[in-house]
Amino acid sequence: MGHKTAMQERDLNSVFHPMTDMSRLNQDGPLMVVRGEGVYVYDEEDRQYIDGLAGLWCTSLGYANEEIAETAFAQMKTLSYAHLFLDKSSDIAVRLAEQLKEMVPGGFSKVFFGLSGSDANDTQVKLIRYYNNVIGRPQKKKIIGRYKGYHGIAGTAASATGHEAYHKGFDLPLEGFLHTDCPHYYRNALAGESEEQFTSRLAKNLEDLILKEGPETVAAFIAEPIMGAGGVIVPPDSYFPKIQAILKDYDVLFIADEVVTGFGRTGNPFGADTFDLKPDTMTLAKSLTSAYMPLSAVMIPEFIYQAILEASQDWGIFGHGFTYTGHPVSVAVGSKVLEIYKRDKVFEKAARLGEQFQAKLKSYENHPLVGEVRGKGLIGACELVANKESGLAFDTTSGVGRYCLERMRAHGLIARALGDSMCLCPPLVTSDDEVGEIFVRYGKALDETLDYVSREGLLVA
Repeated sequence: MGHKTAMQERDLNSVFHPMTDMSRLNQDGPLMVVRGEGVYVYDEEDRQYIDGLAGLWCTSLGYANEEIAETAFAQMKTLSYAHLFLDKSSDIAVRLAEQLKEMVPGGFSKVFFGLSGSDANDTQVKLIRYYNNVIGRPQKKKIIGRYKGYHGIAGTAASATGHEAYHKGFDLPLEGFLHTDCPHYYRNALAGESEEQFTSRLAKNLEDLILKEGPETVAAFIAEPIMGAGGVIVPPDSYFPKIQAILKDYDVLFIADEVVTGFGRTGNPFGADTFDLKPDTMTLAKSLTSAYMPLSAVMIPEFIYQAILEASQDWGIFGHGFTYTGHPVSVAVGSKVLEIYKRDKVFEKAARLGEQFQAKLKSYENHPLVGEVRGKGLIGACELVANKESGLAFDTTSGVGRYCLERMRAHGLIARALGDSMCLCPPLVTSDDEVGEIFVRYGKALDETLDYVSREGLLVA
């Protein structure tokens, strides 16, 4: 156990960390981040790091934006709290809902506010099940997610999530949740299978699953345009057209989880634009406020709203909502962030920067340690492999991704290792020079990791 600072010791004595290997945290101690400015964060000893993951895929406008901070302060002084239960509302919640309806593709009718992508996806499941009940389809309740998909950690959201790490020990997934293939061509294609054949097989597998369960029992399919926590997995171009056709054939609703991909991340305003998606509902969070305040939104179509409205004469209240649904400070910050996106042409600038980002990422295709490079816009990853020709993965116990991540941190870059996929997702306001510096540090870490795996005999001939 190494030396820890007084602040690290205080943390370990009092804070229960989420998504954490407790034994490793207690051995190494946490990185104590004390301030942020622009695309940089600073630790307790004032060491500077480029935040190459935008916090958790969310700080799109970077840190210490005074305009956003002033908006929050002004709202606190004007109306620090209001709720939306029963017959109550607030002008600022109405304004943000209107802005979202104007900005988000798909012609949605209503907006339901929450606090996180996790609670928003929990809302999605409840909303769709309620809808099917009120229109007289009480059997149509099952939700299909995908292996490696991530939709949050609330009970139903975690059940839709398709990763054992988020199920193990929690008695999840709950009944009524199913999972289908992950659309990762590099890892999951059969020998000699083209991308077209691969996506046809995945669509057929989805159809077979729906038929096996009974289309009258399957309510919805939930998918991220690009899988974030799954390792920045970008589906082949032919994937979503085939999947959407199957959903339409069997009257299965499509939930687009845009928590990571929404608001300029993929080179377009939304992942739905990038992949030509036509979802029935959409989940938004993270960059909705640039993570300055917790806020999520579920975009609801008119046909679902009308069904619930008509049923309310007999059913009474729609018994779902949160104390902080439409919290004035959160929605005021969200409204200001959307204003900044539009006024400063943030999405357009990020799209141009994304071209540079992807070109620099692609330059590592020939690196001896890199099996695949993948990404869109300002999100991407290099997957590290034990054999470049065959794509053989490192043994899961080798800790290669973790070692590479530690080397990135040593060079002042915060990234994320998802297995051995080294992921980047910098703020949308990163400059050209800062993108260049990200990849200088990223490249140094890759080279040092290559030296390490060579010394340790981890490469396989």
